[in-house]
Amino acid sequence: MNEIICPHCKKAFKIDEAGYADILKQVRDHQFEEEIKNRLNLADKEKESAVKLAEANIRNSLQEQLAKKERELAELRAQKEVELSQKLAQKQSELLQIKSQLENAEVAKKLAITEAVRMIEKERDDLANAVKIKDTEKQLLEKSLSEKHLAALSEKDAIIKLKDEEIALRKDMKLKLSTKMIGETLEQHCENEFNKIRATAFQKAYFEKDNDSRSGSKGDFIYRESDEAGNEIISIMFEMKNEGDETATKKKNEDFLKELDKDRTEKRCEYAVLVSLLEAESEYYNSGIVDVSHKYNKMYVVRPQFFIPIITLLRNAAMNSMQYKAELALIRNQNIDITNFEERINTFKEGFARNYELASRRFKEAIDEIDKTILHLQKTKDALLSSDNNLRLANQKAEDLTIKKLTQGNPTMRAKFDEFK
Repeated sequence: MNEIICPHCKKAFKIDEAGYADILKQVRDHQFEEEIKNRLNLADKEKESAVKLAEANIRNSLQEQLAKKERELAELRAQKEVELSQKLAQKQSELLQIKSQLENAEVAKKLAITEAVRMIEKERDDLANAVKIKDTEKQLLEKSLSEKHLAALSEKDAIIKLKDEEIALRKDMKLKLSTKMIGETLEQHCENEFNKIRATAFQKAYFEKDNDSRSGSKGDFIYRESDEAGNEIISIMFEMKNEGDETATKKKNEDFLKELDKDRTEKRCEYAVLVSLLEAESEYYNSGIVDVSHKYNKMYVVRPQFFIPIITLLRNAAMNSMQYKAELALIRNQNIDITNFEERINTFKEGFARNYELASRRFKEAIDEIDKTILHLQKTKDALLSSDNNLRLANQKAEDLTIKKLTQGNPTMRAKFDEFK
């Protein structure tokens, strides 16, 4: 036990070790806080002094730097003025040199003009002499051409006579040929014309006679061409028509258009072309390639001399649109792939839905089992918490147990412990 004297009433009282330590701790804490507060105030004052000193140092340093920069700026300005004056003097010197060069160039220009005038006058004289020579040559050439023209006229008359004889021979041949033979002769002519340039212009083309007459009729020739990927570039159904000059019943081109359109449709050709010698006096058909698409879609009537040009024109037009056809075929294939892909997606969805339903059922069962396990664990947790609470109460009772409490009301045990101490 320690004896404490109250500073107010001067009364002395005793206190145990625990109370004495608590009072001593309070006194020390109060002194410590006052000392901390004093030191903080002192640190704040030192900090404020240091800040003011730093501000003064920075202000002095900035003033010195400003003065230094002003001196450097003045030196730089003076240096620039010197350089500017030197450059100005150099430019004036260059200007004088340029003026001197211009004067020299003017003199050279006058000399060059004089020389050029002299050369032009010489060329003028030469051209005048050349014109005189050309006039002489022209007169000689006109005389020579006149003589050649007279010779050509006489030769032309001889050629016309031979042509008339050949025309008469052809007419006689036509009279002797049957109508079927005339048509076959035109077909053979077109086939020969095509075969002449097949190896150079139409290497990958198909051009053969149409021998399929299952529908009751057939065309004469079918032209087809495809690219390396197998996409059809162009297809044409050809019909050749001709008749003898002395045939009693004259046919017209329109009489064969409907049948030709039918053959084109049945053989799945894109274009139809009638190569005809019918209506030989018609200016309409003699003008060249005749488009009759207003009556039958993608159909043309041509004379034999336009047989190859019509193939070339239609082929070139098809080549220009080939890119779009290839893209269309690609899109068609992509659509097929997309359809197959959608079917596979649907199959996958159905299988996935079935597996999901089974998995969901199993998952629900597992959740129920987990809920049961959680309920059981919660009961175990409550039991453990209850046990922990009892242990905490027992621990508090053990901590509160002291020798003083044990010996309270028991003088014998207190005497024993006092004796032990």
